[in-house]
Parts: sequence; structure tokens; C-alpha cells
Amino acid sequence: MFYVISVLIIIVCLLLILIVLVQNSKGGGLAANFSSSNQVMGVRKTTDFLEKATWVLAGSLLVLCILAAAYIPRESGESAKSLMQQQIDAAQDPSTPGNFPLTAPAEEKEE
Repeated sequence: MFYVISVLIIIVCLLLILIVLVQNSKGGGLAANFSSSNQVMGVRKTTDFLEKATWVLAGSLLVLCILAAAYIPRESGESAKSLMQQQIDAAQDPSTPGNFPLTAPAEEKEE
């Protein structure tokens, strides 16, 4: 399921890139000089469609990303434990005394 959602995310991203690149810029700059040549019948409807398509694709991308996070494959069992959890489980209980020698070993005297 995760891989299907990942493929859908890639498709939505590509469509979103294409839709954004097709749109006319709303600001000034170089595009403002050519605004009179863009006054063709139906341009307003196309702009509305592209804007709605952008919002729909952006919303679907958000939903697909949340679904992908929910369906991330996770390992189960002993191999899924983190290294830190394994070290905690293997640690010695601090309330038990250690196996340290209490007296120094007697040195052998040579005569």
C-alpha cells in the first residue's frame, strides 16, 4: 500500500509542477509587457481551471503524504528494537552488588 501511495505522490507532484509552470505570473516583470497579447477569448476560464487544479493537487498531495506516513512499512519482533533499547535490556541491575574482589590478592614472597 505504501508503494502505491508513493507512486501516486510522484504523479501528483509531476502534475502540480506542470500546472504551476503553465500558469501566467500574477506579478509584473517581463510578463507585464506582453499582457496585451494574452487577451484571447477563454483565458479567464483557463486561469480559473488552472488555479482550481493547483489547489486540488496541493490538497491531494497533503492527504497522500499523511497516508504514506501512516502506511510506512515497519519491522516487527526482535529486529525492530533500536540499539539503545537493546543496550537498556542488556544492562546489569545497579542495585545488585558487582563481583569485585574485596581484598587484594596476597603477594607471594620469595625467600
